[in-house]
Amino acid sequence: MNFKVHFTTATLKTLNQHWLAALQKGHSQLLKRITALQLLAEGLRPEPIAQRLAVCLTTVYQWLAGFLRRGFASLSYGKSPGRKAKLDQDQRRHLASLIEAGPQACGFESAIWSGTLLAQLIERQWHLKFHPRYLPALLHQLGFTYQKARFVSDHLDQERRAAWLEQEWPAIVQQAQSKKAWLLFGDEASFAQWGSLAYTWSRRGQQPVVKTSGVRRAYKVFGLVDYFSGQIFYQAQTERFNSQSYCDFVAQVLSRTDPNQPIILVQDGASYHTSRQTREWLEQHSDRLSVYQLPAYSPDFNPIEKLWKKVRRQATHLHYFASFEELVQSVRQELERLSQHSSEVKQAIGSCLDKLVNHIELVA
Repeated sequence: MNFKVHFTTATLKTLNQHWLAALQKGHSQLLKRITALQLLAEGLRPEPIAQRLAVCLTTVYQWLAGFLRRGFASLSYGKSPGRKAKLDQDQRRHLASLIEAGPQACGFESAIWSGTLLAQLIERQWHLKFHPRYLPALLHQLGFTYQKARFVSDHLDQERRAAWLEQEWPAIVQQAQSKKAWLLFGDEASFAQWGSLAYTWSRRGQQPVVKTSGVRRAYKVFGLVDYFSGQIFYQAQTERFNSQSYCDFVAQVLSRTDPNQPIILVQDGASYHTSRQTREWLEQHSDRLSVYQLPAYSPDFNPIEKLWKKVRRQATHLHYFASFEELVQSVRQELERLSQHSSEVKQAIGSCLDKLVNHIELVA
């Protein structure tokens, strides 16, 4: 199609002013549109203009037709489709509080926040449309991460837990320091022959696979860890835990330590820890042993849990045990190694209870 475009000097001057304004605003699409009109006015054909501006030939014709029909009004772009303006700071804080309250508190049936639910929540609250794929970036900005939930017993006594941390625990530490006593936290762990799974790096779309024997047999370990030094004591067995085996384990620890060394034992409420047989035996050794109970359902107060986590990470995670003996050997080797590296154990357990106390003080 052969044609010529002629604009008046005033029109070209106004086009140039619009071009400069678009340049200052960084409006690349409008710059291309005005440039196309200027080049047409210079006598350049639409085909080379489309190639120079990297647009379709049809687009050049549409720009020209729009300008001929509507004049400079055609150079005004409306708001682009898609989501509206971002949430302001007050809206972000409100969104964070709603997320922390949980989906059910916000009227949804699900207890899990998904991108779709969050998009519905934002649209319901502020009439703003967010694509679910954008929401992870927004959530990271708000301080949220995608995490696996954990169970918390509905029998938790928060007042008892707080009192133990704020009052009993500092008193236990003071007693241990004044008597120069071992401060031992006790617990038990079972290591299954079928192994344990964990996160690891793998090719996208190729889930890691670990063989398992499927044998439901476990290697059971009594353990004690000193809060100050990281020194560990352990005793393994294949039978079920009971009061007699627990007393035998503590007796072994007594025999392996200085008879003049006081020991403070902190334990949970397992039945074989608090049975009549165990209480009577502990009372018989009260000259060396001072026993304290953790609050019920409070494994997070027990530093030895971090030790068990470390043993599993090294000895059983993603391991295949064709025989029970292989499991036993792997766990024993790791326990023996840690018993020779108390500083590593101390680093693993950290000072978790002291950090919890500090957290309570800060919140208060």
